Amino acid sequence: MKLTLTAALLAGSALATAATACETTLRSSDTHPEGYPTVLAVQEMGKLLEERTGGRLCVEVFHSAQLGEEKDTIEQTQFGVIDMNRVSMGPFNNIIEETQVVSLPYIFRSVEHMHTVMDGPIGEEILAAFGDHDLVGLAFYDGGSRSFYNSEKPITSMADLEGMKFRVMQSDIFVDMVSALGANATPLPYGEVYSSIQTGVIDGAENNWPSYESSGHFEVAKYYTLDQHLIVPEVLVMSKMAWDKLSPEDQEAVRQAAKDSVPVMRKLWEEREAASEQKVRDAGVEIVTDIDKTPFIEAMVPVYEKHVTSDKLKDLVERIQATE
Repeated sequence: MKLTLTAALLAGSALATAATACETTLRSSDTHPEGYPTVLAVQEMGKLLEERTGGRLCVEVFHSAQLGEEKDTIEQTQFGVIDMNRVSMGPFNNIIEETQVVSLPYIFRSVEHMHTVMDGPIGEEILAAFGDHDLVGLAFYDGGSRSFYNSEKPITSMADLEGMKFRVMQSDIFVDMVSALGANATPLPYGEVYSSIQTGVIDGAENNWPSYESSGHFEVAKYYTLDQHLIVPEVLVMSKMAWDKLSPEDQEAVRQAAKDSVPVMRKLWEEREAASEQKVRDAGVEIVTDIDKTPFIEAMVPVYEKHVTSDKLKDLVERIQATE
């Protein structure tokens, strides 16, 4: 693992503008724009933390990938250059084994099923796994359900995916998922997707309603198919280096404030999801809702066989599937 000097200097320069009113301001990164539910939720966490510590601790969120794309900010957080980070689970797949399971296609039957799993002992177990990688797992946020969108044609079946090029997060699971569906996976940073679709480097991508809308991807990819292949939680993590500088009392305050921001985030997410869907529909995007997911689910068997290899991961899959 190597943090480039350029990345460190850029991060340090951006972080130098952080607020200094509090005794300690925790600097948090997010790739999403200002006003996005995850950004607002971490800001809410900061308010709770400031109130509960009497101004001893605050949080400043650097949104819109100001500190870099997710893969880069993970490394910066591990090195303590960034204090906190809200990241999708996908970029952690090649780093933390347990995150692979909740990133598997169709592992969750619904958003409600995901909430039940992640709010319980399985979720706590996965958060604890971040501790072996210079990170402290704090809480899980919603990432909605991810579906395919493209600039070429409506996708009504698996056959329509054949040979198409889709951007995926930099995760082996997502690459294999797209390949299993007969399409070609192109791992790209989130910030490069719009121009890549616009210039024909890729045909499309896959994401949830708010990301599809807020990124402007719906402007260049006007076909959206609700196959809902992934319901991947987002995770809020803290640098172990920053964590260790806090007293046990302040550590508990951080952990509790993060947990208390979750229901706020979920409410914001529901509202934003509905608003984003309406904006996309009003823009004339063709939405495919009537799609048989069974062939998609059956095509995932080799993906599970390849990635769920250890007894630990097999046990996790079974426990998630058994959760009511």
